Amino acid sequence: MLGEGGHTANFSAVTTEKIIDSEKKQPKVRKKLPVVNKDFQLEKYSWHTLRRIVHLLCFLVFVTLPFFNLMRFDIPRQRFYFAGFEFWINEFATIFFSMLFLMFVIAAASMLYGRIYCGYLCPQMIFSEASINLEEKVKTFINKNFAKYSIDARNWMNRVAVYTVLGIASVFLAFVFISYFIEPHDLFWRLMSFDLVTVGGIAGAVITLITFADFAFLRQKFCTTICPYGYLQGILGDDNTLVVHYRDPEKICVECKKCVRVCHMDIDIRNSPYQIECIHCGECVDACKLIMGKFGKESLIQYAWGENGEVLGDKKAKWFQRIGLRDAKRFAVFAIIFIYAIALFTAFTMRHSVMVTVAPNRATLYRIGDDNRVYNTFRMTLANRGKNDSTVSLSIANLPDAKFTLPSNEISLKAGESVQQEFEISVPAKSLPTEVNHFEIISVATPENTTDKFEETFIMPLEKENK
Repeated sequence: MLGEGGHTANFSAVTTEKIIDSEKKQPKVRKKLPVVNKDFQLEKYSWHTLRRIVHLLCFLVFVTLPFFNLMRFDIPRQRFYFAGFEFWINEFATIFFSMLFLMFVIAAASMLYGRIYCGYLCPQMIFSEASINLEEKVKTFINKNFAKYSIDARNWMNRVAVYTVLGIASVFLAFVFISYFIEPHDLFWRLMSFDLVTVGGIAGAVITLITFADFAFLRQKFCTTICPYGYLQGILGDDNTLVVHYRDPEKICVECKKCVRVCHMDIDIRNSPYQIECIHCGECVDACKLIMGKFGKESLIQYAWGENGEVLGDKKAKWFQRIGLRDAKRFAVFAIIFIYAIALFTAFTMRHSVMVTVAPNRATLYRIGDDNRVYNTFRMTLANRGKNDSTVSLSIANLPDAKFTLPSNEISLKAGESVQQEFEISVPAKSLPTEVNHFEIISVATPENTTDKFEETFIMPLEKENK
């Protein structure tokens, strides 16, 4: 009994030691957050959904603009179309300030809203993501429907299908892009005839190859290696610029790494909101919100006004702060853009469809004709920049007994037609008291009935020459 009892006691001690040792060797399990909703889903209007809608709208705008002449350079005809207005190359100042306005808007948007252009509006990003999504869908389709084939065969099928679709898309996109510089109807027939001789045909072929190489191989690498906009953003942004920011004050990140997996640029947003590769698309915001929502917690990654600023959509902020006007500098930039837009629109509306310019030709100051009249030579340029035919009527004011040498004072102009012509104005000799006489040439263009006045001078011979 004692032996048996002693044996039992010894066995119990050994067993207790083993249990204690096993407990010490067991790894410590990290405390999990309570799951309150396993079926949590993102709201219908997530940042991902918003980006897809914006991308679609941008694509439609890109395709539509050249066909409706809303914004297009017509190089062969030397025309520039902007917001429904047609400008000629001799209106370079208006064209320059129109393009400068667009550049200023992009720069101002970068200061207020960070990389919003890169993440939402940039054609390179839109088509790069489209090509990636295409490749993933084609791969899924082939793997599902051709599972009996080997992996190598399926990979080849995937490449052929993707490259075929990208090749067709590259031809279409190159056609649209070249349409911004060559009239689409003309370009279409060049494409149908496989034109590789003219500048338009060669440009179309080159753009097609570049587009295919970009969307098949380069994609987002362009943003991180070639595009300078990301580097400029570091200069344009400040402490109140909208950024995608990771905040973890309570150290409750579950290390799921979903924000890293969904990132198109292959970065970890938790390291910094100012990484040059980050385009602030908001995909990581949706990913974190989806995971943390299942734990009943707020997303750790959010849009914020600067690294230490309020979260986007904070209801406590004033309305102008919620749209990005958070300091005097931003109010000033917004005011400049607003004034610039009004001035540009005013210049467009005050522009006449028929351009008339008159200037003296002083290679010869005057001549005296056989009819005892004094002639001065002038140079006239007429351009009908409208869509309807027009008639320009010329008259002279403050120059007694003056006559044009033109066959008619009314000149007809077809839509898009321009005329350059020299003409003379004559007055009777000794009819004017001084050698230099000021007068006006008045032009009236119909059917708009726009009037232009040109202050000119008429040169008479010296008094001793008259005698």
